[in-house]
Amino acid sequence: MSRRSLSAALAAVLAAGLLSGGVASASPDSKPRQPVIGEPRTEHGCARIEKTLPTLSDWPRVDSRVESRPSDERRIKKIVESMTLAEKVGQMTQPEIAAITPDEVREYGIGSVLNGGGSWPNRDKHAPVDAWLSLADAYWDASKASRTKVPVIWGIDAVHGNNNVYGATVFPHNIGLGAAHDPCLIRDVHEATAEQIRATGQDWAFAPTLAVPLDDRWGRTYEGYSEDPRITRAYGYEATIGLQGRSRRDVGVLATAKHFIGDGGTIGGKDQGVNPATVAEMINVHGQGYYGALAAGAQTVMVSFNSWDNGEAGIAEGKLHGSKLAVNDILKGKMGFDGLVVSDWNGIGQVAGCTNASCPQAVNAGIDVVMVPNDWKAFIANTIAQVEGGQIAMSRIDDAVTRILRVKLRSGVLDGEKPSERRHAGDADALEARKLAREAVRKSQVLLKNNNRTLPLDRRSKVLVVGKSADSMQNQTGGWTLTWQGTGNTNADFPNGQTVLGGLKEALGEANVVFSETGDVDPAGFDAVVAVIGETPYAEGVGDIGKRTLEAAKLYPNDLAVLDKVSGKGTPVVTVYVSGRPLYVNKELNRSDAFVAAWLPGTEGGGVVDLLVRGRHTYPGYTGTLSYSWPKAACQTPLNPGVEGYDPLFKPGYGLRTWSFRNIGRLDETSPEFGCSGGGGGGVATEDLELFNRVDVAPYKSFIGSPDNWSGTELGPDGEAAHTNITVVPADVNVQGDGLRTTWTGTGAGQFYLQDPAGGSDLRGYVNARAALVFDVVVHQAPAARTVVSTHCTYPCFAEVNATNVFTGLPAGVKSTVKIPVACFEQGGLDLENVNTPFLVYTEGAFQASFANVRWVPEAATDPDAKTCAELTG
Repeated sequence: MSRRSLSAALAAVLAAGLLSGGVASASPDSKPRQPVIGEPRTEHGCARIEKTLPTLSDWPRVDSRVESRPSDERRIKKIVESMTLAEKVGQMTQPEIAAITPDEVREYGIGSVLNGGGSWPNRDKHAPVDAWLSLADAYWDASKASRTKVPVIWGIDAVHGNNNVYGATVFPHNIGLGAAHDPCLIRDVHEATAEQIRATGQDWAFAPTLAVPLDDRWGRTYEGYSEDPRITRAYGYEATIGLQGRSRRDVGVLATAKHFIGDGGTIGGKDQGVNPATVAEMINVHGQGYYGALAAGAQTVMVSFNSWDNGEAGIAEGKLHGSKLAVNDILKGKMGFDGLVVSDWNGIGQVAGCTNASCPQAVNAGIDVVMVPNDWKAFIANTIAQVEGGQIAMSRIDDAVTRILRVKLRSGVLDGEKPSERRHAGDADALEARKLAREAVRKSQVLLKNNNRTLPLDRRSKVLVVGKSADSMQNQTGGWTLTWQGTGNTNADFPNGQTVLGGLKEALGEANVVFSETGDVDPAGFDAVVAVIGETPYAEGVGDIGKRTLEAAKLYPNDLAVLDKVSGKGTPVVTVYVSGRPLYVNKELNRSDAFVAAWLPGTEGGGVVDLLVRGRHTYPGYTGTLSYSWPKAACQTPLNPGVEGYDPLFKPGYGLRTWSFRNIGRLDETSPEFGCSGGGGGGVATEDLELFNRVDVAPYKSFIGSPDNWSGTELGPDGEAAHTNITVVPADVNVQGDGLRTTWTGTGAGQFYLQDPAGGSDLRGYVNARAALVFDVVVHQAPAARTVVSTHCTYPCFAEVNATNVFTGLPAGVKSTVKIPVACFEQGGLDLENVNTPFLVYTEGAFQASFANVRWVPEAATDPDAKTCAELTG
């Protein structure tokens, strides 16, 4: 999708009435007054989801509930004046717990630490509450033993409960909470999350996410409450109140308004991509959640990975981590935010001219706390040198530390007890909030289809349960659960949870429930079939769909196969769809008599069952309604009210009530054979062909080959593989875990490659589009022997270029981007009508490099930094 078309889509959101009304206009001779936003109007004691919001002509000033006291400011000023430059920079530095010891916290005067997804005390996934609390105390004690005695704070990705912690109740992801349309529920969920965090000793939640997702191809869609910014604004307010507490002065667990700004509006739904919004669109669509959260007193804001560029509107901010306009001038200046701004994981390294360990541009832009998980020592040394060399003003450092201390004072940390002495500390019971979570699940379910009033099922029903997600806590909880991607988990990792299958057995009795994951049981004799299917876990860019279609049957073909086995056999089929976004599910809907959008419900699968089965309880039944548009075609994205041709299958606000009946008829099942890009055949490719983007991009898979196995060994789910001559392990190139570090030992030949095991594809459209094979790489050890990059049209059909000088000429330890024209491979004899291996690196000597973001990019061969074919011979 072009920047122009996405900008038009954003404008349509405004024009559609999601945001209407206006502000009082000034007379021609007067200066327009800056709008001011304070606390929202309430309904049932919580922020109201307004029918309309005024369209703002400028960034508003936001009045915060958390008050600033002159005596506090005087005290903070004295502390800052007493600190050395090294101590100040230490306060600004945030390492990851796996990369720093408590003694190093003391030695370097570190101000905060974090744990990433899948990082636990002692690297123990099942670390008990006491282990978390013990490490929190150790860091706190170490910081209090430093010269300044300023306590450290610990941040954690508690985005749907304290989801990193074994045994904690996990709530529905935000997309499900959005369907509840209940701001009071949001407050309750985040209050419970704050208690969970206190139990394990952290001070700071990296939540709530306030994105307004406008393209469901984005892998973080489920982290957004809604495509409707009215919901995001009310929820942002209540999530912040829930985490930080209701006091206007003292803050509980610190909330983080993230990611500032526009992460949900990138072109093509590409994670960390380019948002082409105009200023008006950024103010009135993507800014709304921040107005709610900052009015509630949010003390921290996390900067987004995305860029903000729109050539037609004269906007060229690039990566927001380096944007002084966004961070300093807008957030801190116009909006009046006086808390601290934190970067995202190695986010500074994406700013032009920066690395993960050095970025004066980001500090000068207004970032106060810099998340440098592993390179923190180098960052401290570099930043000190940059201040002493005049690249960063001391006043900017003092402002950052003032903000950090202000937040620590308001949160009670500066004068408070160690983590183990705080309320709820060490209380394993505080980790559990099952009753509330079950309520949240019930309120989030959306009934999309209920032909012949199939639901609710009678309590005496005998049911056949099928599908991969019926008895899978991993699929039910999704990404950001125990591990970063939410993968690698088993039911045993959730001792206090219940699957949908478990809930059905509880409601109907074990004797009345038969489970066959693959559907290989005749449904005859059962009162109903319950199929629990949908997406498998992912987080961040791993979940991006890219050029693929929104068609669930292509993304998860085994699900449709299961439905085909049980539908049309005379037994009604109830489909429970577990997903992080709306998908094109016409085929699945056609094979279902009832269809429930269950989203990612978390650990309480029984909440799903409470509505499937007619119970003894007095639940009101299905009350959830869509907070996103649901597509009726496979390439129907972005899909937002007001966009030209807007014609969804279901609009926001749609949702049937229990006992209701609406026959939606048989739906069209057609979809494009080759995705939505039109890049195949002999035409001209228009979109990137992604091969590896944090994970393999289907249909391509990662392999290594060597004399141990020239047929190829596929990388395991942990991203690792090993032969005698070559090994691969995950690595950081651009962001956390996005690359593969490949080591050739020098003892013989080896190759790393990306291949479609099913065979070749017609990629002539890419040479027609003057495309290049593009990949990001960090060279750790230059090649000691001739090294080639090749592409294959089913071996022995292949073409290669000599890349030895390319790799030896790159700076060691620094990310570089290599662009090799596809035409070079065509000249070498590649049959572009049958390419099965579009990327392969081969060498026989010692070589070590990390590869990431591998793709074929139209027009990239014309870029000034693209290699020429002449440079790649020999």
